[in-house]
Amino acid sequence: MNLKKGTPAFGIACGAALTLLGALVMIIGFWKTLALCVLFGLGYFFGTVENKREFMKNTANKLIPDKEIKVIDFKTELKREQEQAEPVEAEAKSKE
Repeated sequence: MNLKKGTPAFGIACGAALTLLGALVMIIGFWKTLALCVLFGLGYFFGTVENKREFMKNTANKLIPDKEIKVIDFKTELKREQEQAEPVEAEAKSKE
């Protein structure tokens, strides 16, 4: 069976999956279906990621940066850049 995106087999598989999802919502309710989908996602994650510890470490480092990294305040940096640019502009005008 060729399940590439855009093929009729893929359309039938997606239709069947959504029909099953709709039936689950009607039979057991929205929240239980949502919990079931989350558990399926976790199972898929644990089954497919080879190096879970490294993956979780990289994800945590992306979400929570090191304390040593200085967070840039855009307004302060913009003001500092403008203050540095004022003397340069004044020199350029005085040379003209």
